[in-house]
Amino acid sequence: MRILIAGGAGYIGSALIPKLLERGYDVSVVDLFWFGNSLPEQVNILHKDIFDLQASDLSDFNQVIFLAGLSNDPMADFSPAKNFVFNASSPAYLAYIAKKAGVNRYIYASSCSVYGYTENELFDEDQPVSSAYPYGISKLQGERAVMQMVDKDFSVISLRKGTVSGYSPRMRFDLIINTMFKCAMQTGVIRVNNPTIWRPFLSIDDAVMAYTRAVEANESLSGIFNIASGNHTVGEIGDLVQLAIQEELDKKINLEILHVKDVRNYKVSIERAKTILSFHPHHSVRSIVRNLIDNMDQYGDWDDPRYYNIHVFKKLEHAEAAKAGASAGVTK
Repeated sequence: MRILIAGGAGYIGSALIPKLLERGYDVSVVDLFWFGNSLPEQVNILHKDIFDLQASDLSDFNQVIFLAGLSNDPMADFSPAKNFVFNASSPAYLAYIAKKAGVNRYIYASSCSVYGYTENELFDEDQPVSSAYPYGISKLQGERAVMQMVDKDFSVISLRKGTVSGYSPRMRFDLIINTMFKCAMQTGVIRVNNPTIWRPFLSIDDAVMAYTRAVEANESLSGIFNIASGNHTVGEIGDLVQLAIQEELDKKINLEILHVKDVRNYKVSIERAKTILSFHPHHSVRSIVRNLIDNMDQYGDWDDPRYYNIHVFKKLEHAEAAKAGASAGVTK
């Protein structure tokens, strides 16, 4: 089977692709490589913008996985306009040409951020969505666009993921557990901005398993699935990260508890994914921390801007603005 992964050089793709190769899949990646390239050498590379692809570029693929777009709220808030282009229009266009090319399945990277702010309720996929901020809105727009293309010859699976954490060859330290771990190791303190809000968390290893289950699901299956390793309040996540580091490394870690207002608060049920996709998560906050500890020799400078998506995105935006300004000067 041939699989094209859009945005495959990112955080999840760099962990997913080696597993797909191990299972015998022929994998190609289309990416702009904003964060470098940590992919295995045998991966086929298309260095292209998604909007430059045509149906003819996809005609040899059986499945397409969309992992591209802007990946978090800070990026979406910094450039709402590009957020809606990359997270709503881009997956819709790619699904459209994939279907036109005869691709059998399209897998979309959605987010539990679509649930917005909820109170004391475990949300399944049939619950109403209520995000009022650019990232969650755009992820929902992308999801609705691709899901409405489903027919008997075109399967679409949308994975609404919790916040992913853990080690990837394309590392990030701007994700909740990764951030807490990094701050604990550097300063001895974990800062909890709001201990009361709920978050579904997702080990990157469980995320890789979810995408694998989607790739290998019955060819007629389509649907939306919540994907998470578990649900905790942010305060409990802080406690669990603290405990794991202290037990694994015998290092004293303190907590700093703040009460900063947050616009997101949700916990999700994964029963549908368990029942239909056979997705059964294996990991906990502690195993994620252990995974981060086991890979500490890979990080180098923990403050490297490439570990923080917003820093890389701002640099690209400023470079683009400077180039546009220089072009305007030449024109005059």
